[in-house]
Amino acid sequence: MLRIGVVGYGTGGQHFHAPFIEAAEGCALAGVVARAPGTVAKVRADLPDQPVYASLGEMIARGTVDAVTITTPPETRHDLVMEAIEAGLHVIADKPFAPNAGGARKLDAAAKAKGVVLGVYQNRRYDSDMQTLAKLIADGRQGKVWRVHSRMDFDDPATLEHGPTGGLLRDLGSHLVDQMVWLLGPVASVDAQLDHFDLPEGRTEASFTITLRHENGTHSHISASKLNRFDQRELRAYGDAGSYVSHGTDVQAQAIFAGKRPVQDLDAWGYEPESHWGTLRTCDGANRIPSEQGRYHDYYAAFARAVQDGTPPPVTAASGVRTLQILDAARQSADENRSLTL
Repeated sequence: MLRIGVVGYGTGGQHFHAPFIEAAEGCALAGVVARAPGTVAKVRADLPDQPVYASLGEMIARGTVDAVTITTPPETRHDLVMEAIEAGLHVIADKPFAPNAGGARKLDAAAKAKGVVLGVYQNRRYDSDMQTLAKLIADGRQGKVWRVHSRMDFDDPATLEHGPTGGLLRDLGSHLVDQMVWLLGPVASVDAQLDHFDLPEGRTEASFTITLRHENGTHSHISASKLNRFDQRELRAYGDAGSYVSHGTDVQAQAIFAGKRPVQDLDAWGYEPESHWGTLRTCDGANRIPSEQGRYHDYYAAFARAVQDGTPPPVTAASGVRTLQILDAARQSADENRSLTL
């Protein structure tokens, strides 16, 4: 069993890491780093059998973990990832795992020099709607894919991150870009528009739209917002044999926030209800497509296998670098009002 410690117990650690480590084959949750009294109390209520450490250094000194997930705010993440690497631990870094592509390359190089596995937690590859669309494309049911539109709008202004390492581009943009690269392949050019908002802590990106031209000739159009009082996830894909449209409910997150845990019923976990199945339209007519299972815990199971077998983790640091290159280019594109070739 790969013993994994969680560093940070905000929304990420509480909802998107600890429950899925517990559910993942070959993994065991082995402690949490938390300092604020309220956060410590939350850990003890949720995970009464888990040790709580005041710092990553204390967790390392106890020698009870083989790997750590770093899920603290972006401005602290880089140094903690480096601390864990230097201690010889395998590391899963929440996205974005560095402020920019240059910083990500340094972390990748440090992990390789130390001989540890470094992965990026791009869990939304394992969303139900994304898995369903990926299967449709793999099965060729739309023919040659021309373009994909992906929209992720949340009525959630309280979680807008400020500062140079925050902003919606690196928050939801990390997920949406990674999904499109995973689905459609490497990107050749980027064109982006960013909308900004002034928070008390400073200016930040509150919404964005990005067009990616992929090397294989397809193109994707991604957008997100948190400040427009609108909550909807939409995927649209067009090919020469048909189209597919779905409006997902982010079913895994909803279940977690409702107090459910995947380990309680892995077989039933992560399926969109029939009322939210997508529709495939071809010359044969319109057909509802049953939901594929969403399984964030598969990320952790695959990471454990990578550590054991020496194979690449499910999302490599090099893949994280490529995502950050695209995000860096998107910001430059918006600032300079032009398309950029990568």
